[in-house]
Amino acid sequence: MLARQREYEYYEEELQPQRIEKPAPPPKRRPTLNTHLRSRCFLLLALVSIMAMAVTIRSGITASRGYDLVKIQQQAETLEKENEHLKIEIAQMKSPERVRRIATEKLGMSTPKTVYFATGAKE
Repeated sequence: MLARQREYEYYEEELQPQRIEKPAPPPKRRPTLNTHLRSRCFLLLALVSIMAMAVTIRSGITASRGYDLVKIQQQAETLEKENEHLKIEIAQMKSPERVRRIATEKLGMSTPKTVYFATGAKE
């Protein structure tokens, strides 16, 4: 069998690459800084720093006052011991035996042989 041949016309189109237009990207924006948030963070950091310094200074002052208090207490104990020592020395100086010894040895006094007492009655 004979097939009939048909002639077909073929034509070639010039195919040009089609450009698919992509939408233009939005212009790049520089990131904006949140200055309000930044200032609040800075304020918070400053506040925490000031509080930490205050606590440190206060503890230093407290320690210094504690050392001063201990020193004053030691001075008070020393003065109390010295006061007790002076009270004992005063009691020794006032003793009648010591007064009699000084009167007889250094001043040349003697104890009287007779003692006269005056009475409050008028005669």
